[in-house]
Amino acid sequence: MHRPPPAEGKVFLITGGNAGIGYFVAEQLAGTGATVVLGSRDRTKAGAAAASIRSRVPDARVRHVPLDLADLSSLQGCVDALALDRLDAVVHNAGVALDDPPRRETKDGHELMFGTNHLGHFALTRWLAPLLTAAPAARVVTVGSFAAKSERLDLNDVQSRTDDYRPKRTYGRSKLAQMSFGFELDRRLRALGSTVRSLVAHPGGALDSLTPSRPPVHVRTSGERLRGLPAELLIQGKDAGAWPVVRAVLDPEATGGQLWGPRVFGLRGLPRAEPVEGEMADAALAARLWDTGCALTGTEPDLAFL
Repeated sequence: MHRPPPAEGKVFLITGGNAGIGYFVAEQLAGTGATVVLGSRDRTKAGAAAASIRSRVPDARVRHVPLDLADLSSLQGCVDALALDRLDAVVHNAGVALDDPPRRETKDGHELMFGTNHLGHFALTRWLAPLLTAAPAARVVTVGSFAAKSERLDLNDVQSRTDDYRPKRTYGRSKLAQMSFGFELDRRLRALGSTVRSLVAHPGGALDSLTPSRPPVHVRTSGERLRGLPAELLIQGKDAGAWPVVRAVLDPEATGGQLWGPRVFGLRGLPRAEPVEGEMADAALAARLWDTGCALTGTEPDLAFL
């Protein structure tokens, strides 16, 4: 991970590349010589992230494209704005996490976390399909969460419309839906004979207090660093949390359908391929979720990969 393979001439899109895990994925990928595109709603924050990357990576090729996953009608315009003839990888990283009720909705009327984290990326993949197919061996890397492993999908209530609205549970389910999508996408790509591969990765436990400063993107005080030290035995910073994602993008030995996460209890350390278990391995459930995604986003089942 400290000597990633060169990727000159390749183009990578990172959704939510202006902050958190996405920022460090972008910074590390920029170090390979690739062109990195930051997909972000906020032009100012994206500009600050790009400036931070350039200050650490000499001659970094990094730019911004406006992206709002909570507005499905805007996604085609976002892809058009890329002005590319091919895309070597997209990292589905951007996400919303609510701490408290009340329940909120996207512009399209979907529950905010499920609509942004899962449905937005589901629909974005459709518009990116021609660019991914045009690359020799493109990858779709979906960023899940360790928290998703303890959740269960309720396909009768994907929008979390019940009176018992719990933001943390809804977030976990939205990330589980993303991960299930990533595995189902790979199954469908293989069935189509596509050269595109879909992989899933998660950062394990990643805290701001253990993350090195990247002002103004992220500023960590010495007090925060000291308070976070005890946790470093079990978890890590977001810079290390980006490693499984970067490896899923770059490793020539990585292949579709894999799940990449930190080596130590799935929480910290160098990345490794993990077994795909539980609901993430349920192909029948994933197929039903896929049909739900098509219905809610108005997308054809093949996502334009034919």
